[in-house]
Amino acid sequence: MREAAASAERLTLTAADGAVLDCDPPFPPLATGTVDGLLEHVRRERVVGVLLARLGGHAMGVFAGRRLVESKVGSRLVHGRHRKGGSSARRFERRRAGQARLALEQAADTAARILVPRHGDLDAVVLGGDRRALAEVLEDSRLRVLRPLIEDRVLEVPDPRLDVLEATPDRFLATTLTLR
Repeated sequence: MREAAASAERLTLTAADGAVLDCDPPFPPLATGTVDGLLEHVRRERVVGVLLARLGGHAMGVFAGRRLVESKVGSRLVHGRHRKGGSSARRFERRRAGQARLALEQAADTAARILVPRHGDLDAVVLGGDRRALAEVLEDSRLRVLRPLIEDRVLEVPDPRLDVLEATPDRFLATTLTLR
């Protein structure tokens, strides 16, 4: 390594041959702009809330390091889109919108029950799933205390189930490396 440059969110390493490696760790800011500082930052055990939501399903959990200490998973039927037109299609669309609203309200209720009481202990809140569904869930006023803790990166996840929730530490604790 020839040189290291750092910002609050990234450590950039330049090799003697000119190759550049950008290291984007989870949960910025970095305390120091050194490789040792990056390793120390990544090794630190954090308490992280996870909120996964898609239409029809949600999963919430609190992790201490990689260990899931509390969780709740739920689902609610939301029919797919209707392909044909006509008055029945509009009726179907209204029913689907109602199902989606109830599913997202249930997700907000679960987040209020699982994440909000622990917000003082949380270092961060990680989101995953459908961005529109997440935005609607987070509009709930009970979740206002979580907003300052929310990480920018949204995890791409399939239907939120317990096994998907349990696998999220591999994604939210990962340092993204980009070789230029």
